[in-house]
Amino acid sequence: MITGAHSIIYSTNAEADRAFLRDVLKLTNVDVGGGWLIFGLPPAEIAVHPSDENDLQEFYFMCDDLQSFVAELKQHKVTCEPVKDLRYGLVTKLTLPGGGKLGLYQPRHARPEPMS
Repeated sequence: MITGAHSIIYSTNAEADRAFLRDVLKLTNVDVGGGWLIFGLPPAEIAVHPSDENDLQEFYFMCDDLQSFVAELKQHKVTCEPVKDLRYGLVTKLTLPGGGKLGLYQPRHARPEPMS
């Protein structure tokens, strides 16, 4: 039985990105030894999109008000791409301190109930 999901963000500056997730996004976390933090996440969902390639995945944090969240991130000097208004929702990407990109998404579609 599936009990959860574990996502990984690879980074050239893992310490800075962990601090960002902890201090700016305020994700709950546990130190599993030597400063290696594992972060708690809100309920999640997964979709399967058609593609010509396998082994491609994307990760997005979802929010109820993307414009307000982007404005809050700018107060922390976080750079975000321009928000795109797409059929299924509002989408942008923020730049992590380590230089990687992380998706942000305000969905317009129905959301499933989280698994118990």
